[in-house]
Amino acid sequence: MPQVMEFKLPDLGEGLTEAEIVRWLVAVGDVVAIDQPVVEVETAKAMVEVPCPYGGVVTARFGEEGTELPVGAPLITVAVGAACLPADADAVAPEGAPDSANAPRPLIGYGSDPSRPARRRRVRPGSAAPGAAPEGPAPAVVPVAAVTAPAVTAPPVTAPAAAAPAAVVAGPVPVISPLVRKLARDHGVDLRALRGSGPEGLILRADVDAALRAPAREASAVAPVVAPVVAPVVAPVVAPVVASVRSTAPEGATRTPLKGVRGAVADKLSRSRREIPDATCWVDADATELMATRAAMNAAGGPKISVLALLARICTAALARHPELNSTVDLAANEIVRLPSVHLGFAAQTERGLMVPVVRDAQARSAESLSAEFARLTELARAGKLAPADLTGGTFTLNNYGVFGVDGSTPIINHPEAAMLGVGRIIPKPWVYQGELAVRQVVQLSLTFDHRVCDGGTAGGFLRYVADCVESPSVLLRSL
Repeated sequence: MPQVMEFKLPDLGEGLTEAEIVRWLVAVGDVVAIDQPVVEVETAKAMVEVPCPYGGVVTARFGEEGTELPVGAPLITVAVGAACLPADADAVAPEGAPDSANAPRPLIGYGSDPSRPARRRRVRPGSAAPGAAPEGPAPAVVPVAAVTAPAVTAPPVTAPAAAAPAAVVAGPVPVISPLVRKLARDHGVDLRALRGSGPEGLILRADVDAALRAPAREASAVAPVVAPVVAPVVAPVVAPVVASVRSTAPEGATRTPLKGVRGAVADKLSRSRREIPDATCWVDADATELMATRAAMNAAGGPKISVLALLARICTAALARHPELNSTVDLAANEIVRLPSVHLGFAAQTERGLMVPVVRDAQARSAESLSAEFARLTELARAGKLAPADLTGGTFTLNNYGVFGVDGSTPIINHPEAAMLGVGRIIPKPWVYQGELAVRQVVQLSLTFDHRVCDGGTAGGFLRYVADCVESPSVLLRSL
């Protein structure tokens, strides 16, 4: 008899707790090989293909395209074993290989290997009938909505029991998400004292949030007079307000869910505004010499150098002089952490929304190397193939919004960084040059900085050095 193995949505790393199904790569009845990608999902960071650690026949898929699933929710079931495979399924396992080859193995990573041949094969009708699924209703006919509803629906607030010490159990804690572990650690919540509301007792973020709210509920229970007043008021007041807000939308209005990349951007920008006391300073600079220098470099042959790469090289030199701006604030320790390397983020507009890929160790790169890396990451971003690691770990961000035809802006800091430099369009403007009125190539530079990590003198010194290098690139040569 074949064994039916259930494959669940794995932990995708970087604190991600859910993913949206974008495209199924297999269908019910297909033969899959070990580590073959079976579904393409979109997280708040990137699009990834998820490989299955089992080889055999797909007997069920859980979730339709567009459905959001939490980490740990079932994805597919696979019938493994020789009895469930068609006679010509050599691609699934080598001839004579034991069934133990289907034992769970570590996932190979994100994305498919282009060197591996496609091994998707559909079982012909009747060929898998003897053992494709256990007796009773086949998993393939289980309604998708019935399967996915428990996994997608957020648990009620009262579901996780903020357990007493008597409920503490020994053994591993059923937590997959590093985000949940960090949230519990930061607020002193004992995960062993919680009963998870996720699949197979998995502890979700909602369980930790409910545990944090439990002391407030217990405090309100001490005063019996307050409880009857609060309970009936909250439900009838909030629900009508929400309903009225939705009903007042004009006819023909459309609604776009704040999820995926758009939701992640919204959360990060909102958190930046809440937590960071930011300030902005700006200056106009004559970029005529910078543009002439770039033209001369490109005319000399070799790979082309972009304006963004030159500005990035200037930024890394400025950060070496003013390292306070290459910092982050550790709220838990109440400390400013000055970072040793510059991992430079740059804003890239894509069809999926705004993304900020990160160039690692930008301070050690030349203008030519920076140009190549910007081009590579931009191409991956537009193709939706950036890995989560390509979008995290930045220490300073460069935002060239001049490509949109605007002169200036007040950038919002990319939390948890300490500063962002914004660059407007470079256009001809009247400018006093060597005592004469002339037409010069002028750009506006805007620096938004975290006022906790430095004062205006440091921020102004950074911005002035950047402007001086833009106006006279020879200034940069002194620091190289």
